[in-house]
Amino acid sequence: MRILGIESSCDETAAAVVENGERVLSSVVASQLDTHGKYGGVVPELASREHLRAVVPVVRAALEQARIRLEDLSAIAVTEGPGLVGSLLVGITYAKSLCFVSGVPLIAVNHVEGHIHAVILEARGRGEVIPFPTLALVVSGGHTHLFECRAPGQYRLLGKTRDDAAGEAFDKVAKLLGFGYPGGPVVDHLAPFGNPTAIRFTRAKMKGNTNDFSFSGLKTAVLRWVESRGMEQEIERRRELLRTNPRPAPEQWLEVTPAPTLDLLASFQRTVIEELLRHVARAAEQIAAASIIVSGGVACNSGLRQAASAVRLGVPVYFPTPGLSTDNAAMIAAAAFIHLERGDFSAMSLTARANLPLVT
Repeated sequence: MRILGIESSCDETAAAVVENGERVLSSVVASQLDTHGKYGGVVPELASREHLRAVVPVVRAALEQARIRLEDLSAIAVTEGPGLVGSLLVGITYAKSLCFVSGVPLIAVNHVEGHIHAVILEARGRGEVIPFPTLALVVSGGHTHLFECRAPGQYRLLGKTRDDAAGEAFDKVAKLLGFGYPGGPVVDHLAPFGNPTAIRFTRAKMKGNTNDFSFSGLKTAVLRWVESRGMEQEIERRRELLRTNPRPAPEQWLEVTPAPTLDLLASFQRTVIEELLRHVARAAEQIAAASIIVSGGVACNSGLRQAASAVRLGVPVYFPTPGLSTDNAAMIAAAAFIHLERGDFSAMSLTARANLPLVT
């Protein structure tokens, strides 16, 4: 059974064909980094426009790579939310039009569920079975959530960020220091050159649900550190580098980043990672998890991957490959496989839901 997935929740237009929920026949992603980079973040109106330009050729390329016709599909899956309304509507409208002309059923998928299924997809493709119940940490620029998954398709929210998502904190700190957008990968590249214990940041103390996260205080602490050291000229040198080269290599960043700033980046990254894994360890013990899934864009972070393998969490930890960590459509098609088996199809009245929760 082959499902075409379409993903347009933020700033990537993606389409993929997945067979039986475990074999990726094609996966195409059109990035908008060059469009949004000059503005230091995603501009919703521009994102919608770029999706309109890209969605038809991206879907066509996915079908061609999979060597399949619309009529041969078992279903067409599309991200319903959460995400930017304008961006979501482009993918949903096109998916509905394809279903209308082909007679193929439509399946709505939660974007966060897609990230979880990116890991399940790859495990099934390797012939592995992820033991349940599993604890899923979905961590990206827009999400930092902890879910208990008793079985595929069964979710219970355990905790979430009360302010900034972890990936958002990475990007905001990077932007503050003149590294541009997206800054998370730059921080990850430079952090190993600094001393991760040089600066001690205070952890957020949560009232109420202790599984919740907070990163705004850490971001503010970095701001205060920068303001106290008069770093304007250093930051301007990095911004000038960006003006002359929108995609500097790591060695170019090193040339304009002195040791104290490298220590700051290393200490910031260490603090975020420790906070994520501290919550993961506690929640995994609470639900007696048999495994842990870490997915989302921040799952690409090499520091997080290394720390997760070094910390004794007591159960196996599964990460997706980098290509399936960031937004993609293969994860949407994979998540839709369970809905297909259940006959859980969507009506043509389907619309975008910017704050769609993941509930069962």
